[in-house]
Amino acid sequence: MDRMLWVSMTGADQMLDAQAIVAHNMANASTHGYRADLHAFSSYLIQGPGYQTRANVVANQLGFDPRNGTFEGTGRILDVAVQGAGWIAVQAPDGTEAYTRAGSLRLSPDGVLQTAAGHPVLADGGAVAIPPSNEIAIASDGTISIVPQGLGPATLATVARIKLVDPPVESMVKGPDGLMRLKDGTNAAVDADVRIVSGGLESSNVNIAEALIEMIDLARQYEMQVRMMSTAEQTDQAAQQLLRTG
Repeated sequence: MDRMLWVSMTGADQMLDAQAIVAHNMANASTHGYRADLHAFSSYLIQGPGYQTRANVVANQLGFDPRNGTFEGTGRILDVAVQGAGWIAVQAPDGTEAYTRAGSLRLSPDGVLQTAAGHPVLADGGAVAIPPSNEIAIASDGTISIVPQGLGPATLATVARIKLVDPPVESMVKGPDGLMRLKDGTNAAVDADVRIVSGGLESSNVNIAEALIEMIDLARQYEMQVRMMSTAEQTDQAAQQLLRTG
C-alpha cells in the first residue's frame, strides 16, 4: 500500500507543478509580448535499491513558445512591435543584456527610454537617452529621431538606434523575470534585418482557450491521483481489519 500511496502522491505533486505553469500562462494572457511557457511529462527512474523499472512521472519545463502574437494598434508613438522574428535589447536589473518583445516604451524623468517594466532600452553604445524634444519618431530599423525642444521640424535629428537582434530561438532561455537571454551568457549581435513598427504592440501568444482546456485536464488528473490515495487508504484499512479478525 505504501508503494501505491507513493506513486499517487508523487503524481499529484507533479500535476500541481504543471498547473502552476499553465496558470502562469493564463495570468499573462493580456501581457504584451509575453511568450507562453511550455511543459511536458516524462518518466524519471527512481534511484536506490529495488527494481530498475521503477519510475515516477516528472513535469518538465521545456522553454517557451516562440510563436508571435498578434499586432494591436494603439496609435502611441512610443509603442513598438517587432515584425516577424527578432527581439529588442534591454538592460536587466542585474546590469546584463536581455531581450524582450514587450514594446510599450516610455521616458524616465531623466530621459532614459525604458520598457513598461522599467528596463532601459539599449542601443549599440548603451542605454538610449533622449534629450528634451517636441517630437519623437521611431523608424522601422529602430532609429530614433527627435525635433529638439524649442526648434522647428526642419531640425530633425537622430539620437540613437535601438539594438535589434535575432539569435536562434534554440540558443535562448527565458528567465524568472520574463526576459530572454542567450544560454551561453553572451550578447547577441545586431541584426539589420529585424524590423519594428511604431504605433502598436504585440499581444501575448497564449491561447486562452487551449490553456483553459489544459487546466481542466490537469485538474481531472490530479483528482484521479487523489482518488488513488483514498483507495490505498481504504485497502490498507481493510487489510488491517482482516488481520484483526484472523
